[in-house]
Parts: sequence; structure tokens; C-alpha cells
Amino acid sequence: MRSNGKLDRFVVIGGGISGLTSAFYLKKEAELRGREAHITVVDPSERIGGKINTLRKEGFVIEKGPDSFLARKTPIIDLAFDLGIENELTGTNPAAKKTYIVHRGKLHPMPPGLVLGVPTEIMPFAKTGLLSWGGKARAMLDFVLPASKAEGDESLGSFLSRRVGPEVMERIAEPLLAGIYAGDLSKLSLQATFPQFREAERRHGSLIRGTRANRGKGTAAPAAPGRLPKRAQGSMFLTFQNGLATMLEALTEALAGCDSRFGCKAVAFRKNEPGEADGPEAAPYDVLLSNGEILPADGVVITAPAFDAADLLEPHLPVDALRSINYVSVANVVMAFDKAAIGIEFDGSGFLVPRSEGMTITACTWTSAKWLHSSPSDKVLLRCYVGRAGDEEVVDLPDGALTDAVRRDIKSVLGIAAEPLFTEITRLHRSMPQYPVGHLEATARLRAQLRAEMPGVWIAGAAFEGVGLPDCIRQGKDAAAIVYDAVEG
Repeated sequence: MRSNGKLDRFVVIGGGISGLTSAFYLKKEAELRGREAHITVVDPSERIGGKINTLRKEGFVIEKGPDSFLARKTPIIDLAFDLGIENELTGTNPAAKKTYIVHRGKLHPMPPGLVLGVPTEIMPFAKTGLLSWGGKARAMLDFVLPASKAEGDESLGSFLSRRVGPEVMERIAEPLLAGIYAGDLSKLSLQATFPQFREAERRHGSLIRGTRANRGKGTAAPAAPGRLPKRAQGSMFLTFQNGLATMLEALTEALAGCDSRFGCKAVAFRKNEPGEADGPEAAPYDVLLSNGEILPADGVVITAPAFDAADLLEPHLPVDALRSINYVSVANVVMAFDKAAIGIEFDGSGFLVPRSEGMTITACTWTSAKWLHSSPSDKVLLRCYVGRAGDEEVVDLPDGALTDAVRRDIKSVLGIAAEPLFTEITRLHRSMPQYPVGHLEATARLRAQLRAEMPGVWIAGAAFEGVGLPDCIRQGKDAAAIVYDAVEG
């Protein structure tokens, strides 16, 4: 146990939202425990915030990374209250609830009652033009097919094909669910992505029945009336009026007094055995930086991507769980238009593109319709997504070629031939972790080894328990408590 009166030294490796949250809650943990802490955040990027990247330009609020979060996942709302920025929260346009899927080059509305691609209302599902009658009939077999008795994990794609058939999986579920991970459903872990599907099958004998029973539970923010601003109440998705950078700005202010090493990478990690390091600055761990500096640490939170975390931990314990996590590269292309030039009134939030359509884009958000704060009223903002597992080469096309390919798809689907006022391209290389089958068990084993062999060291972030902002924030907060408990003994 580290005695009171001594300075607790923490190093947080990774300056994205997971790392910043860890640092913020480490600071709060020190205050709650009546201890003094010195916290250093290390990241190879010169810019704080990881993938969060808000551009405020010519009256537009443009997200170049993540753009929102699920309101039912409250860790991010709790963080907003802790930072005093809850009044900046805002919801989606209630008049833009429709989402479309491209089928044979045409837009088809997603049938009412779809929940994560699973039909819960039979008549709208029967009428959709997205599926053949054979595909619809195969989906209805879910009501009579016995639930699997097999234990353990399986791929998301195999589960959906087994329950509702390959057509529903490929034409509806794949563009919707794979869009979250930019992944291949045949390789993604069911338990690590949508465990509620397996639970629905187990409890109700049918995915459709189980999803129907759970429908509406926890879709919007489970906040007490009046807890959130009125414009944020009842919305499935939330963001901040001036962009997600609002969080980064508030965290930067809250972390005043903490140290940072941006533009500098943690390249090695040393565990000091008792008596091995002497003197008043002796610490159980040393973090070696790319600039040659050595940071002594009583506790370390690693929120770097899995491949970097593996490099740091491999000298100390097996890291197969980290090496098995592949990453996909993606890009987004944001285009602004004069509303008068395109002649379209959008009645929804955007559309998804199945792999079978052979397009460059995987989805398009009608950002100015979905988020009313994001654009001047006489302008239109579109955000197109590019790249997914098995189709990453397109991400590195030259800017002109990538823009032309995206504009061809937009013209084909929406008929928009107008010249954009401006275009913003953001490439996110190796940004989307792919959870393999068995991911949760492998992660649990690795964390158990860390607890036993390297107390005071923890791993957290998008590579482990969810890629969404609330998932990363929850893990960052949990990591702060776990590491501080180990330091206190």
C-alpha cells in the first residue's frame, strides 16, 4: 500500500476520449480519497482528442470523426454534468427520423419496426421492397426455429443468417450493423457487439419475439424529467450544439495542472521489481518516451490502440488477445451546398449502402437535416462514409479521385449534380477495431493477468468493450478507480 502524503504518479497512455476521461477521473479519485496525484497524458499526436475532431467553418459545425452518441448510454451524459456542459446537449431533428437503404440503385425506406435490423412489425416488413418474398418468408422462420443450445460465442453474421436468413442479413442488417464497426459480420463477435441478440433467442426462443419484447426499452436517455435540456429530451442520439469538441475543451480546462506529452509516443514500458529502483523517485513502473524521457509511475492506464498496447505489454505477458484485434481504415467526405442549388427537401437522416450495390460510399448522412445546429438554414451539409473491411484501398485514393467517386454515387442516388461550396476529407487509418469471436473471454483473461502480475496497470478504450463514445468514457472512468485501488493497496 502506498502511504498517504506521498505523491501518486499516474501515466495515461493515449490522449483520445478514453485517456482524457481516465485522467479526469483519476484527478477526481485523488480528491475523493484525500490524496495528491500527478497525472501525465502521453499521445503521439500533436492534437488532443483522438478521433474527435470538430471543424467550425462558415457557420457550419462539421464532425470529421464521430458525430454523436446513443442517449441511452449514460456515462457520457454523466461526464457532461461533471464538466458542467450538460446544457450544450442537443438531440436530432424529430422530423428527420426516416432512414433509407439503397437497393438496386434506388432508395427504399427502412420499414417501421426495425430494431437494429430486426423486424418487430410484420406488416411493414412484408411490404418492403428491400427483400424478395422468399427472403421475407425465411425471416419468419425465426418464430419456429429452435434456439441454439450451443454455449460460447459465434460470429454476428452466422447468428443473423441462422435466425432470419442471409437475405435480411446482407440487405438490411449488414449495412446497418457493420456500419458501426466498418466490419465483416462473418468475423465480428456476437457477444462483443450485440449480446442482446443471443439473449433474445435464449429467453424467447426467437430473435424477433425477443427484440419485440425489448423494443422501446432504453432507446432515449433514461434521464429524469428536466435533467437534460428540452431539445435533448426524447432523442435516440445526442451531441453538443457546438460539436463534440465541446467535451475536449471542457476536459482540457478541467485537467489544468495535469501534465501532458503530446507529439511524443510511449515506446517501452518497464516493470521495476521491489528494490530494483532506489531513491525518492523510485516507482514500480517506468514509461519510456520517444524523446528519451522516462516517466516514473505508480499507476498506468493504457488507452492506445490494441497494436500499440501489445508492443508495450508483450515483454511482460502474453498479448495474443491484443494481436487478434484487427483494425479497418475508413474515411469520410463532407460536402456543403447551397440549398437552392440542389432542389431537395430531405425527409430523413440519410441512407445506407449494402456491399452488393458496388458503390464507393457505405452510407450518407443528411447532416443538416438530422442535426439542425450543424448548418445555416439556407445550406445543406452531407457526410459520406468510405471504407469497410475488405474494401479499404479506396480510403487512400487521391483527394480529387475520392471526391469524384463520392459525387458520382451521390448523383446516382440523389440526383445532386451541383458543385459543392467546399469539401472536407478525413482519413482515419486503422481506426475501427474488429472484435473477433471470443473477444470478451480473451480480454477478461488478459485483464486477470494484469491484475495478478502488474497491479496498477490497466487497459481500456475502443479496442475492448465498445467503440462508441459512452463505452470509451465508461471504460476510462472504470480504469481510474481500478488503478487507484491498486495503488492504494
